[in-house]
Amino acid sequence: MQETEFPLMQFMRDGMDPVAELGRIRDEHPVYPLRMPDGSTLWLVTRYDDVRAVLGDADGFSNDFGNVTAAGSNQEDPGGLGFRDPPEHTRLRRLLTPEFTMRRLRRLEPRIEAIVAEYLDVMEKSGSPADLVSSFALPIPSLVVCELLGVPYAERADFLRLSADRFDLSAGPEASLRAVNDAMAYLTELVARQRRDPGEGLLGMLLREHGDEIADRELASLADGMLVGGHDTSTSMLALGTLWLLRHPGHRELVRAGGDRAAEVVEELLRYLTVVQVAFPRFARKDLVLAGQPIAKGEMVLCSLIGANRDPALGPDIDTVVPGRAAPSHLAFGHGIHRCVGAPLAQMEMRIAFPALLRRFPNLRLAVPEEEIPFRKISIVYGVDSLPVAW
Repeated sequence: MQETEFPLMQFMRDGMDPVAELGRIRDEHPVYPLRMPDGSTLWLVTRYDDVRAVLGDADGFSNDFGNVTAAGSNQEDPGGLGFRDPPEHTRLRRLLTPEFTMRRLRRLEPRIEAIVAEYLDVMEKSGSPADLVSSFALPIPSLVVCELLGVPYAERADFLRLSADRFDLSAGPEASLRAVNDAMAYLTELVARQRRDPGEGLLGMLLREHGDEIADRELASLADGMLVGGHDTSTSMLALGTLWLLRHPGHRELVRAGGDRAAEVVEELLRYLTVVQVAFPRFARKDLVLAGQPIAKGEMVLCSLIGANRDPALGPDIDTVVPGRAAPSHLAFGHGIHRCVGAPLAQMEMRIAFPALLRRFPNLRLAVPEEEIPFRKISIVYGVDSLPVAW
């Protein structure tokens, strides 16, 4: 098997489906060599069992951010848990995990419902048509993060702007980087205030219970990681999920009715859409063999989450949505020690937002022909840049 030039098919879609090339690679060469621009080899892993094996093997693979920065680089760790290895990862995740149990998250449920209702009120008052992304899917995740962290009400409009600016690349990467730096500066200052007078949000709880175990900048970095991990992903899921439900009236009615059947549709949509296309890169800690393919110490492994979640080995009709599917757990939130710590919050958000939207606007429909919807061409997080709807 020869190396190929670094292709982009793992970051591309054909509508909501993986491109055919990704499926061909999964069938023929499930651990596939790609030549990077610097001449090194990257291994693309596409089968469910192999992806699960890599993501679950923290002893064989490293996530350390130092693997992706040049020696002597001053580039800062991007925050969150995704680029950290044990024991540092273990220490920080141990602090966060209790805050994401369903028992703790239930305190947020009324506030999420109120946020969703507020933006539906605004949409209804503004009238049809509307862009579902800017009117609904974009602001809700940021405000949910505000609730989670304990951002004061008076500061939420500015926080919402910072959140949106960092993901808006239309003004160039420098503007996005400035927004990232501004967000980190704000969060660091917020943590310092919370340390003096802890609130009822996650930052206050962590500082009350573990304040002597974590520095201000470290906690601000974790908070920024939660913003990044929960913003663009949830925005894309809300928009793409709505588009899929508009195409499928039977499933739309199940979701609108709420309850267990609605939750089953949402969970299957998470697998089917897998908006995060690839997991954080892994680096082999030692020479090893994966699915018969030798991988050298230090080589990068990239796991295709959409490839794994559409693996025919998971069962029949894998390219369709089957609520209550009898299959192993999907990998939309990852797997192993790096599985998204905020997954229960994201699932709650979707289970609240989709039924509320469809109840408020039971005759919701696209406002433009489907071929005019601007799907992202190449992206780590797949989605649409706008979704014009009418009712």
